[in-house]
Amino acid sequence: MLDGLRQFIADIVAPHAGDRAFGDGDYRLAATALLVHVVSLDGQPTATEQRKLHSLIESHFGLDRGTADRLIADATQVEGEAVDLYHFTSVIMRSLDEEGRKRIVQMMWELVYADGQVSEFEDNVVWRASDLLGIAQRDRIDLKHAVANRAGGQVKDGAVGG
Repeated sequence: MLDGLRQFIADIVAPHAGDRAFGDGDYRLAATALLVHVVSLDGQPTATEQRKLHSLIESHFGLDRGTADRLIADATQVEGEAVDLYHFTSVIMRSLDEEGRKRIVQMMWELVYADGQVSEFEDNVVWRASDLLGIAQRDRIDLKHAVANRAGGQVKDGAVGG
């Protein structure tokens, strides 16, 4: 009976969830939703950002192009319905160890730097998500610097701090 009530509430809250290939408890959906959020912060994602997102999803999760497309579509849908980052970060916290969570933060930085600029909004979202994922400030900053260095030093950082 309790399961029936949960399903009833879930259908009211997210009636289209059954149409998705990836469930709400799948950390890959939660992580991709965070990445979609990051890539959408400064408006419509550029072609470079979209390619980077696909590349990260395919390589990190070991998915083929079609499955990655479906995951990104599902993540875009749930990200658009989300009111905060907590839902996504809580799923990731339950699913991944610290190294796995650091990799998610690194992927976020890779998307932030994909367009060659870091805005305060992007920096702030990665900071908030990192905090919710239990990643230490030092690790977040180290990951940011490592990604920035790989980006070739031609990155313009408009963010304040770290």
